[in-house]
Amino acid sequence: MENEQTISLASTASAVYDGFLWFFQNLLLSFYNIGYAVSNPGMWLDWSEKKSIMRFVYYGGSVEFFFAVLLIFLALFIVGVFRPAFMWGNIRLLEGFANTVGRFFAWAGLIMVLQQVLIIIMQRIFTRPDIVIGFGIPLSYDISWYAEELKLYNALVVSLCATYTFVQGGHVRVDLFYAGAKFRTKKIVDMFGSIVFMLPMAVLIWMYGWYFLWRHLIVPKPSASDALDRLLAKSRVLKWNVETIGFSPNGFTGYFLFKILLVAFAGMIFIHAWAFFMRSFQELREGQSSENKYRDVDQLPDLTEVVETNN
Repeated sequence: MENEQTISLASTASAVYDGFLWFFQNLLLSFYNIGYAVSNPGMWLDWSEKKSIMRFVYYGGSVEFFFAVLLIFLALFIVGVFRPAFMWGNIRLLEGFANTVGRFFAWAGLIMVLQQVLIIIMQRIFTRPDIVIGFGIPLSYDISWYAEELKLYNALVVSLCATYTFVQGGHVRVDLFYAGAKFRTKKIVDMFGSIVFMLPMAVLIWMYGWYFLWRHLIVPKPSASDALDRLLAKSRVLKWNVETIGFSPNGFTGYFLFKILLVAFAGMIFIHAWAFFMRSFQELREGQSSENKYRDVDQLPDLTEVVETNN
């Protein structure tokens, strides 16, 4: 029995050692990978060459890409540890990116409402089966096409406004422990949550979403299990085959856009997880007086003053 426990502990220790070794080897190798990618952009950005497309597909969902991105963010964080102003600059840049994207695509909610009203008017009042828009180039689609397109506006808001809502503090929280915790405890919880929950979730969605996207854009369909050599071999017969099949005969045909939004959502969550981690670290280091420092929060007008003025 003791021998079995000793063997089990030894195998566990060996597995942990191998895991750490694998992690740091890939992290160190990222220096070379980043340098090689920057110095040879044509090998993965020249899409007139089919092999470049396949390299882009492979590396976009690869371990090499993950560690390259991780190395960049780790470098920014380490520099920020010694230069707080630099870290605050990164936080403002990343949160500003989330705010800018979110504020722009939030208008999709208004467009969705207006288009739904137009659909109802055309169906119920004018009894038209289609909507024709003409600005030099007439566009004519069935009513069902516009009705199904409403899901795209909803997807734009959900996927591209998630980090914006996070910056604004608009997500629903269930604070059983967090609400009553001390300031330093909250910051530690925030740092833990961003690394243990947000980052892994974003990575998993990206890994599955990346190949899910490309399987609906090109043939032969790439697979996450394909090695680079196999994908390069497939590139000899590569063709663009963008998905244009709707769920109904006259329905919306741009469902490949949802796959793009899934990948964009994962990327923005990953980026903002680092921004949230760095903000929590800075606020923990500088104290409670720095809470919400440089946070660009939307300010709503005070309606009570408007009412009092009118009265």
